[in-house]
Amino acid sequence: MAQFTTLVSRVVTLPVNDIDTDQIIPARFLKATDKNGLGEHLFADWRYNADGSPKPDFVLNMPESRGVQILLAGDNFGCGSSREHAPWALTGFGFRAVISTSFADIFCNNALKNGLLPIVVDPPTQRRLFDMVEESPQAELAIDLALQTLTLSNGYTVSFPIDSFSKTCLLQGVDELGYLQSFEKQIAAYEAAHG
Repeated sequence: MAQFTTLVSRVVTLPVNDIDTDQIIPARFLKATDKNGLGEHLFADWRYNADGSPKPDFVLNMPESRGVQILLAGDNFGCGSSREHAPWALTGFGFRAVISTSFADIFCNNALKNGLLPIVVDPPTQRRLFDMVEESPQAELAIDLALQTLTLSNGYTVSFPIDSFSKTCLLQGVDELGYLQSFEKQIAAYEAAHG
């Protein structure tokens, strides 16, 4: 898992509430057991026409969305079924963080376990972010995970919540198993002393 410490990026906005995991990655792509290539199918039913050609007016197909690592979405992001493919598709596209006023619990846990930072902000901050991007599409946001802050291009800073275990794993760039493996010497010493 990629380490997450700080991130500065422009923002892609998707001001839609209740985006469920089937919209993030449609069920027909769930046969994959590998993360590779899932980014191509992110929001597939919204991004592509029936013949597979890209819809030019969908935000992720626009040239200015290339390389953007922060997605700003509406309320209740990631609701629906508990597919881990949803954060796989988001990270496969290149997103490192998603900002919303709320996330479905299972999506949030899957995201954190896969290096995608879900950032919860209050509705006034969300509106401020949407307004900022509309007024200045090239504006960047700065995320500092250690400080748990999100800083707008005008210097306005807000804090966001994250549980301490997930924060530690993201800062170290390890999943749960990697975290446990980091105690290998202590585990071996305990086993030697008590074996």
